[in-house]
Amino acid sequence: MEAINNALNTLDDKDSVAVAQAASAVIAKLEAVRYRALAQLARHRENAGSAAQEVAFALSMVDSHAATMVETATALTTRLPRTLHLMDQGRLDGFGAMKVATATAWLSDDNARAADALLEERLPGKNSDQIRKAANHAAATVDREGADKRCKHNREGRRLVLRQGETGVASIEVEDEDGPVEKVNAAYRRIDREARALKNRDETRTLDQLRADIALDLLLSGQGGTSERAEVFLYMDLFTYLGLNDGPAELAGHGHIPASLAQHIATGPNTVLRRIITDPLSGQVLDLGRDRYRPTAGLGEFVRIRDRECRRPGCHRPAQTCDLDHAVPWQFGGTTDAADLISFCRRDHRLKDEPGWNYRLAADGTLTITTPTGQRYDSTPPPLHEPREEPPPF
Repeated sequence: MEAINNALNTLDDKDSVAVAQAASAVIAKLEAVRYRALAQLARHRENAGSAAQEVAFALSMVDSHAATMVETATALTTRLPRTLHLMDQGRLDGFGAMKVATATAWLSDDNARAADALLEERLPGKNSDQIRKAANHAAATVDREGADKRCKHNREGRRLVLRQGETGVASIEVEDEDGPVEKVNAAYRRIDREARALKNRDETRTLDQLRADIALDLLLSGQGGTSERAEVFLYMDLFTYLGLNDGPAELAGHGHIPASLAQHIATGPNTVLRRIITDPLSGQVLDLGRDRYRPTAGLGEFVRIRDRECRRPGCHRPAQTCDLDHAVPWQFGGTTDAADLISFCRRDHRLKDEPGWNYRLAADGTLTITTPTGQRYDSTPPPLHEPREEPPPF
């Protein structure tokens, strides 16, 4: 590898571009191999969700991307053979092929193959946006009477998605495909109108900032005014809360946030503080303090605070929105206590009952998941502080 890197350092601009193009062609061919392997896995599984979760684990992908990969692999090997052949030739990459599979997903098998034939010479050399437009046009061309069906499919596929961004920010998006066009445009006009009404000499926020703030206020209060109280789990140590250090805190579902933002959230007028007792060596949760003005939910609350997020590795849905499930099913000897209860989001709760998936919970809280192919993945509740050395005996 060192020899290759040394050779690359001697390239001029023209040769650098040529090598990048050649490498991209090789990568596209390998992506075609990967799609065929994923399609073979999908054929072996009756439940597509099980195959997607196996892929998410094995390839370290987020769940939604793994599911799209499996769907694309199936389409390429059954309905879009010419698109797959372009990948074999190194003329189309995996992301472009994914755009074709998505644009033609609503077509019948016969119409998908017809669109595939139309696209064969139109895809090479195009970027992903051009490929998307070409695939959409081909799909509409082969099934002109299916426009209403396609529109209905797109609108029924809508969903609200929370995307965690960089430190301290996140976004809410209406997808899959798009929201109803008339409602999206009407919602934007309302938000924009209120933002412009608030913009005056004394308002320091930009119009973009005002639109974002008004949209969130509308979602939380329905009025665009004072927001209702929303519950989040924020983990920070006492010294950070008191401003004695600047150690990062953790917001469940999002990740680490800087001390300044954690202190801002923790000192809000509606904040509820809880004392959490941890093992001084491991940092694992042992007990919850009871000093707060809302009644405790007992065991379920303990498990959710201990777990923070869904315990399936790679899933970051906050534990307060998750189901509590027995790691060992109660009918097979499981017990309803903290040693057996665990937090799973609804999707992963259902996956646990699929054939071939095995779950084991150790005494220290480590969850071991064995997939139908025998791969093992571990998940341990994150400690509330770094493990400490045991003090020397007196």
